[in-house]
Amino acid sequence: MDAHSRGRADDIEPADQWVLDPQTGNDELRLNHSGRESSGVSVPSRAPGRSGGRRDSTASRGEVPAQRNRRPAGGSAGQGPPVGRRTRKPAKPRRKKALLWTGGVMAFVVVAGSAGAYALYQKFNGNLDTVDIGDAGSKSVTGDGPLDILIIGTDKRTGKGNEGYGDKGSAGHADTNILFHVSADRTDATAMSIPRDLVTDIPDCSTKQADGSQKVIPGSQGVRFNVSLGQDGRDPGCTMRTVKEITGLSVDHFMMVDFNAVKTLSTAVGGVTVCVAQAVKDPDSHLDLPKGESTIEGEDALAFVRTRHAFQNQSDLDRIKAQQQFIGSMIRRMKSDDTLTDPGKLYKLADAATKALTVDSGIGSIKKLTSLAQELGRIDTKNITFVTMPVKDNPAEPKPVTVVVEPEKAEQLFAMMRSDTSLTEVKKKEQAAKSKQEAVLKGGRAEPADIRVDVLNGGRISGAAAATVTWLQNEQGVPKSTNRANAPAKIARTTLAYAPDQADQARALADMMGLPATALKQGVADAEGLQAMVLTLGADFKGAGVPVAGPAKAPEDIQRASADTAECAK
Repeated sequence: MDAHSRGRADDIEPADQWVLDPQTGNDELRLNHSGRESSGVSVPSRAPGRSGGRRDSTASRGEVPAQRNRRPAGGSAGQGPPVGRRTRKPAKPRRKKALLWTGGVMAFVVVAGSAGAYALYQKFNGNLDTVDIGDAGSKSVTGDGPLDILIIGTDKRTGKGNEGYGDKGSAGHADTNILFHVSADRTDATAMSIPRDLVTDIPDCSTKQADGSQKVIPGSQGVRFNVSLGQDGRDPGCTMRTVKEITGLSVDHFMMVDFNAVKTLSTAVGGVTVCVAQAVKDPDSHLDLPKGESTIEGEDALAFVRTRHAFQNQSDLDRIKAQQQFIGSMIRRMKSDDTLTDPGKLYKLADAATKALTVDSGIGSIKKLTSLAQELGRIDTKNITFVTMPVKDNPAEPKPVTVVVEPEKAEQLFAMMRSDTSLTEVKKKEQAAKSKQEAVLKGGRAEPADIRVDVLNGGRISGAAAATVTWLQNEQGVPKSTNRANAPAKIARTTLAYAPDQADQARALADMMGLPATALKQGVADAEGLQAMVLTLGADFKGAGVPVAGPAKAPEDIQRASADTAECAK
């Protein structure tokens, strides 16, 4: 039962609640239908909110059932904004740059930023589900540095009509996974898909129980990535920790959706245009598409992102490519269609999106999600690159059905993301990094015997500080190097802190270690007495004597696609 049937909208359609304010020229949400005029929003006497538990089916949410009828690509134009008084021509609505990179889950931000935001906050807040993941993520919504968000699509069978998908009785595995890395300057993003059949190690994971207590779930070695969620009670925080274990990137937040979300969101936007190189008729997913473009929604949209047997090698990797195409198309649809300027469409999409979402408590409110979306909204779709984590067939299997990380190419990609180098501007950033490297490292070098450095381990390799000191002393002739054990906290990138009068020592050590210019952190005061430099090894440290990654380079021959370009699934 929706808000209207509960009597909180006076049986008025959402689109009809928006009227033109002749004084401002803007469309505003009016929830008080007593006939009195007012500026802004009239807050209902009954506090908006959702009673009862979370609804998992379109029927119980009062949404329009998903349609299986496909339409030719393009679809019909949506209705424009409601017409107000004729005393003044409405001002052209300012197009919001809300980046809908998960296919619509951020659409509510546009509503929240418009007139009527106050009245909608509590309604949409009531739609959201949150999970307390403890210290697995970041409490900060925004910040000065890069931002990493894990998008998780589960195979949980919630929702009407979803009984035939996924694993029966499953709590929901990490079926579809995209690590969305946003650059520090918010100008570009890399969306890296992680195969569910990737064989990896899952670390120990602390989870919060229903009674508020903490339970540590033991890790597993050599298992599929998708069991990092749901299996043995693992929550999304466990999946985030697994991603960090693989990539060295600390994930800030997660957003999770299930099967029903694909159906409701694709229907809410009026369908998503996809393309197949050959006609598809898959008896397993029931996907039936002609060659070329089709606009799909509801059950057909879910079948498209679920099917594996319709494309090339019938593998999860081919399915990932189709999912990337679907999400890219959804983004283009939202930014080119009239949805963002149609209050009725926008309301329905925002309602469906927030009902579909489960997020971590760090972004578990409309206010926080609005701040996050404003950060993401600065990214142009042409600067969003979809890639798949470089993998290869599992050599341990006679007939491979799983994959493992392809070490060299994957590490190159991970290093790029850790150093915040965009796939869309690789050459430009490589040149800038090289110039900075040359400027910082220009100057004299101290003799190895004169280098004084304390080494701390803030990375993932046990005993790294001790091993590095041994290497420095025995192989590089640096006797004044000292093992200071573990750093106070783990860090992603290795750093070398030094005083201005230790610059020659820093440059010499940087040569030995293969440190990039970004790793060198010069202080403001000269060293006192026998003060040593401080080398803190990060997740990018691979071993004593192994150069720490300098300016990242794009790995060759990896699967990639742009969110701004339409491609046909093969």
